[in-house]
Amino acid sequence: MNNHHLIQDTLNHLFRQESGKMIAVLIKIFGTAHITIAEDVLQDTLISALETWKFKGIPDNPKAWLYRVARNKAIDIIRKNKHTQHIDFSDTNSNRVLLTSEYTLTTTMDTYWEDQHINDDFLAMMFACCHPKINQEHQITFILKTLCGFSTKEIARAFLTSQDTISKRIYRTKEFFRTQKIKPKIPEKHQLQSHLDTILYTIYLLFNEGYNATHTDELIRKDVVDQALYLCHCLVQHKQTQLPQVYALMALMCFHTARLESRISIHGNLILLKDQQREKWDQELIATANYYLNKAAFGSHLSSYHLEAAIAYQHCIAKSYQETNWAMILTYYDLLYQQQQDPIIFLNRCLVILELQGPLIALKTVQKLSSSKQIKAYYLYHAILGEIYHRLQQQAKASTAYQKALSLTQSKIEKAFLKEKIEKL
Repeated sequence: MNNHHLIQDTLNHLFRQESGKMIAVLIKIFGTAHITIAEDVLQDTLISALETWKFKGIPDNPKAWLYRVARNKAIDIIRKNKHTQHIDFSDTNSNRVLLTSEYTLTTTMDTYWEDQHINDDFLAMMFACCHPKINQEHQITFILKTLCGFSTKEIARAFLTSQDTISKRIYRTKEFFRTQKIKPKIPEKHQLQSHLDTILYTIYLLFNEGYNATHTDELIRKDVVDQALYLCHCLVQHKQTQLPQVYALMALMCFHTARLESRISIHGNLILLKDQQREKWDQELIATANYYLNKAAFGSHLSSYHLEAAIAYQHCIAKSYQETNWAMILTYYDLLYQQQQDPIIFLNRCLVILELQGPLIALKTVQKLSSSKQIKAYYLYHAILGEIYHRLQQQAKASTAYQKALSLTQSKIEKAFLKEKIEKL
């Protein structure tokens, strides 16, 4: 790898890791009415790094270098605008007003870039991005753009939509911040739980999109998975959000991520759990997941993340598919379905019944959903029916079900998997 590519790769990796924290600090400095200014500072910092490192090499502490340059660029903008009305620094409830005086500018600016303040601001920005009045699509888009460093093009590719659509979502979210005068902050203790639930659900959806991508030709988006893990890791590291459901979600995602490498063959084909090579599972990550699951075992609330993590745990500790404790998994699914009454959970529960009680009972169970138009428009419903009919040796019905599933999925990998099923019939 030549020097230019090494610099580019190092910077891309570092930028993806640190851009969220840097933008959170810059938004704290300039206010949510000026998110674009914060983004411009971040972009200028990236360009400066590319230009400087190309001639002087990668610094010993590249993260500190980026933070220092972003700090200095922020100071330059404040000096240029302090005698104008363009940026309002008059908030008496914060120390932003101290940024307008040369006597206090640099020392005040330094406090913004202290580690504890950076972590607090990042967490506060996570809560702001998941404001209950922002719809789910916009929340995820804005988190990917603002806190994860994804470009508009990358987000559009991830969700199979146009860059124009993504740009509009980002613009509307910025307008919401500006017009509503949203100030990123960590909620008070009595409000923390409800706000945190929104963040966790957003991270959960983000992870699911990376783990089983519905909008791209790739089944797995490792970059999206990594960002979901990163966001949750920030929560488990912060004292105010070290709560059972946070640990449980982290455990759940670690269990699933540990099995990623075994889900796709070298030819890019989907491999079902029963056919996966368990020696490929990341045992270190499974141990990490166990650690977080144990950390989640306090308090009186049993969240859906606890139950899903417990199901994933059972899969990870089974020495073989045949030795899986299906009875225990069914118990967890029963509890999960009691909590949420979600038809997707019901479908997954049917797969467990298929293994535990056989195809006849599984068929009777899955047919309870046959009146639901929503679930019949979901490919997995028909794929499960196909598997059940196949095991009942009703191959014509199996083929019809698989064909229907084939028509309902956008994923090329899932299509190839279903075609293979049909050919084997």
